[in-house]
Amino acid sequence: MTREASFAGLVERQSRFVFRVAYALLRNSHDAEDAVQDTFLKLYRGGAWESIENERAFLARVAWRIAVDKLKSARRAASLDGEPALHGGANPERALLTADWNAAVHRLVDALPQELRQPLALSTVEEMNSREIAQAMGISEGTVRTRIMRARRILKQKLAALMEGRYEKR
Repeated sequence: MTREASFAGLVERQSRFVFRVAYALLRNSHDAEDAVQDTFLKLYRGGAWESIENERAFLARVAWRIAVDKLKSARRAASLDGEPALHGGANPERALLTADWNAAVHRLVDALPQELRQPLALSTVEEMNSREIAQAMGISEGTVRTRIMRARRILKQKLAALMEGRYEKR
């Protein structure tokens, strides 16, 4: 198999995964698509992809670093890119309430400090375990578990307050 064909196979197998990692951090599909392209371009040019042991962990780490760089340099958009659409057969009022609730949850997650939001996103969206997240982020497994626990505790408190009508929107 040629080098190009091997790389094309890697892209085909893992591009959705890389997109989900980038989207979990960037919360914008256009920026996530750019991060996917940047990730695979960087990998191809560097050649490190040819000798990786754990494909998913390696790709998650590269995509995560590129997404973090994009976060630092990009302006934060005020609205979400992927709001849920109303389905034709569904109750429109229920769909609107669900969309509002989902948007509120996304805002709460987005309001978390980056150090808590990133491991939570990799854990819940990508279903990565603490070892894989630790490898991707370059931190210890214990730190990953602590950050996920803290993020969940904060979200639980804010969601409870939101349900009681006490949470102030920023």
